[in-house]
Amino acid sequence: MSDHPHETIDTSRPHPARMYDYYLGGKDWFEADRRMAEEVVSGFPAVRTWARANRQFMHRATRALAREEGVRQFLDLGTGIPTKPNLHQIAQAEAPESRVVYVDNDPLVIEYADALLRGTPQGRTTYLEADVRTHDLLADPSVTDTLDLDRPVALSLVALMHFMPDEEEPYELVRRLLDRLAPGSFLVLSHATADFGDNARQVREMYEGRGISGRLRSGEEVAGFFDGLDLLDPGLVVGHRWRPDEEPRLPDAEVGFYAGVARKP
Repeated sequence: MSDHPHETIDTSRPHPARMYDYYLGGKDWFEADRRMAEEVVSGFPAVRTWARANRQFMHRATRALAREEGVRQFLDLGTGIPTKPNLHQIAQAEAPESRVVYVDNDPLVIEYADALLRGTPQGRTTYLEADVRTHDLLADPSVTDTLDLDRPVALSLVALMHFMPDEEEPYELVRRLLDRLAPGSFLVLSHATADFGDNARQVREMYEGRGISGRLRSGEEVAGFFDGLDLLDPGLVVGHRWRPDEEPRLPDAEVGFYAGVARKP
């Protein structure tokens, strides 16, 4: 833990990053997070499965990019509470020289920055506290001193964009970031959906009732984030079906999110 004061953290309101940590079985949450997370779990027990499947997708996508595509630079937006293995641990296990920048706007995450920044001597990891909606990330020294933006970067937006309603122009945000990345860069994205039943919509309403805004999107809408990019096999699929380590056994409705990885031409 760092020495940042807890006064900067609002412990009275639930936060999606801390609730996600609770779903994953972590310990870095407050009572307000636990109460709301338990309400969600009581109405939709599969949310724990969703959280684990989403985390596993990130692991597989990062490993594939480092191992098969030769990616050595990663920009992870909406990092959340560190849960081992973190993205840099996956990437640097494949290529120790990999460089990773983590970005999040939750003050609690910076309390765990030391855990995020423990990488290999050959590589580099950096943490930036910023709001992706308002901060010019690709001009920030934390990013430009760590990543060479003239070379390919993997932009990771895992379980982030469904917290951005349409009025915040999520497609435009993604496009602005990708436009400034080098050809051969990648987009890694997962996004919750209600395509497989009403449970996800009920969860969304519970979040909105506590002031956590967002937007569930259909498969066609999620595909819009990849416009102009070349999707890697198997394309845009339900998250546990993206290059699984073993034959998926869970029904799609229990996973409830789409995932894909695509290359910028």
